[in-house]
Amino acid sequence: MPQNEYMERWQKLHGKRLDFDERLRKRRAREGHKQSQDAQKLTGLRAKLFQEKRRKEKIQMKKAIRAHEERNVKSSGPTEPSSTPLPQYLLDRSDQNNAKALSSAIKNKRNEKAAKFSVPLPKVRGISEEEMFKVVKTGKKIQKKGWKRLITKPTFVGPDFTRRPVKYERFIRPMGLRYKKANITHKELGVTVQLPILSVKKNPQSPLSTQLGVLSKGAIIEVNVSELGLTTAGGKVVWGRWAQITNNPENDGCVNALLLV
Repeated sequence: MPQNEYMERWQKLHGKRLDFDERLRKRRAREGHKQSQDAQKLTGLRAKLFQEKRRKEKIQMKKAIRAHEERNVKSSGPTEPSSTPLPQYLLDRSDQNNAKALSSAIKNKRNEKAAKFSVPLPKVRGISEEEMFKVVKTGKKIQKKGWKRLITKPTFVGPDFTRRPVKYERFIRPMGLRYKKANITHKELGVTVQLPILSVKKNPQSPLSTQLGVLSKGAIIEVNVSELGLTTAGGKVVWGRWAQITNNPENDGCVNALLLV
């Protein structure tokens, strides 16, 4: 059983209190006072997160109100059923009641989808294989073979990573160039926090760079944002969010990224 369903299970087994509905109504009536009190007393990062959440709620509320107003204005159907017959080509005009509201809803969904996949660095400088990989000779002195590669860029490996045996290891990721945390900037809140990296989602250089976990400028990484306390519209805590690297980690010695909101 999921961890958050123990209250539902208790209600199924034992029922509710007799004053459950009244207490729930009073709690909902007090939510406005609680929000007002938090808005006045919270400070620092928690205040910024709270104000950002309230701003998004107000935007959604205004959009819903505007959609309802457009739907009410765009009513071409008659208010009362008419007794005069209409020709066939005029029967479809009564279907325009919510056409404008529907089109605005579709536009909002498209804009949200476009904003989800928009990145701060759309163009990235290409990195050649000679710059990213260094040939490592292996074998006897007489016949040295250059089938091994040493990665010269910073990389990320998971916590349960183990190197392959030396005889079978083709790509060598040095310990000094492995990063576990990144400095993530939340553009809308204006804060920068250090968060652990979960994985490398997309490196625009090549699929091999993505597979090896190379951290270069423009790469998309997934970070653990549970410490920020971000929540979804349903109230669930957000665990992982995507971010794009905005600096050259091999030059700066750290990974700086911008959170994709």
